[in-house]
Amino acid sequence: MNQTEESKLSKPHAVCIPFPAQGHINPMLKLAKLLHIRGFHITFVNTDFNHRRLLKSRGLNSLVSLPSFRFESIPDGLPPSNEDATQDVPSLCEACKKSCLAPFRDLVTTLNHNSNFPSISCIVSDAAMSFTQQVSEELGVPNVGFWTASGCSLWAFTQYPKLVEQGYAPLKDESYLDTIIDWIPGMEGIRLKHLPSFIRATVDEPSYIIIKYIVEEIMDKIPKFSALILNTFDMLESDVLQQIATKFPVVNYTIGPLHRFVLNNTTQDEDLKSIGSNLWKEETHCLEWLDTKKPNSVVYVNFGSVTVMSNEQLIEFAWGLANTKMDFLWIVRSDLVMGDSAILPHEFLAETKERGLLVGWCPQEQVLNHPSIGGFLTHSGWNSTFESISYGVPMLCWPFFADQQTNSWFNCNRWGIGMEIDSNVKREVIEELVRELMVGEKGKEMKENALKWKKLAEKSYKFFRWIILHEF
Repeated sequence: MNQTEESKLSKPHAVCIPFPAQGHINPMLKLAKLLHIRGFHITFVNTDFNHRRLLKSRGLNSLVSLPSFRFESIPDGLPPSNEDATQDVPSLCEACKKSCLAPFRDLVTTLNHNSNFPSISCIVSDAAMSFTQQVSEELGVPNVGFWTASGCSLWAFTQYPKLVEQGYAPLKDESYLDTIIDWIPGMEGIRLKHLPSFIRATVDEPSYIIIKYIVEEIMDKIPKFSALILNTFDMLESDVLQQIATKFPVVNYTIGPLHRFVLNNTTQDEDLKSIGSNLWKEETHCLEWLDTKKPNSVVYVNFGSVTVMSNEQLIEFAWGLANTKMDFLWIVRSDLVMGDSAILPHEFLAETKERGLLVGWCPQEQVLNHPSIGGFLTHSGWNSTFESISYGVPMLCWPFFADQQTNSWFNCNRWGIGMEIDSNVKREVIEELVRELMVGEKGKEMKENALKWKKLAEKSYKFFRWIILHEF
């Protein structure tokens, strides 16, 4: 064995496995890149379904360019489905619980007996994939949990047993949604409707599977991880992070803004930079279009990877944007409309052809970091929210499900960088709020606050806690 081979085999080896959804894959891949930058051999484990989607959207070369950064996949136990669509979340939770342990164990065993790879040093597991704890115990290596969403969402999910005890969950009557929940430290003044949407599910609804999974497979098992990584930074969520540290005495690390760190440290490494996580093919010509626009003049609209809406809601959003007479970049996924294709009226397309651009997917971080972007109409998923905060972009929030309601409440009520749109979408309201976001007094105040948070995010990035890399 030559010196190069010995050096390769002496590297620490991290097996990284995200929950099989776009919003979880993105931050896990960034964490994996960070570990690779610091000398780790990486095995990144997707489900077969998402691995095929990555190959389709990114191309084979982007997944095999580095011998020390490898992609593997395991079956998720679900029947084949349309690879251009998002899988059903309740079914994914059930499948992960029932079907992923055995194939993951087989994969890890194979990796650990492959003489071409260094021995596995640790498993970095999405906190939603707690079945990995059994494998790490069998292997005798640390298992570090990664909570890819906000700290406030984690703290909100821990409240579910008390919500049941108090009679608020499962929800019996929607008239309770405006009830102020005044007993959650760090969330004083929050209303029931701004806690994660799964609390509204009754036992016979599919979403009830999700909250059951969250309580039994995530919250109850977080203390068993060797450590817990949180995708946030201390100054942003200090109140709830203090509560989380009390609830989960396992060692906690905040590592945000992770995307800024990885972006700044992969610019010289083309192979690592080429490894992407988007399950849809990015349409980069939108960046050239943005180059033609004035600073802070464009409304960016993206409802994320899972949000769906009715055709009526799509049309109300469209005409609300059109009536502002402002420039906009709108990401319209092929599966954005429930049970149908997203087809916008010809009259809308004709009206906005000089000032609107519609694309199927885009490199969001580059878009949010573009000087022409003045505001973000978002579903309030944590990746979108955190990236918007880090680039100093104020938001209009239309939360769809899960933790998005909680993120939206913090945007609007704690961080001062958002305004929320009612679920009952009306074009007049959209027009009014977009105008306020872009040129109104409230919008100017939000922009000032957003820039303050951007500076704090940069400060957090500069003082990144490298100690986490020594805990593995």
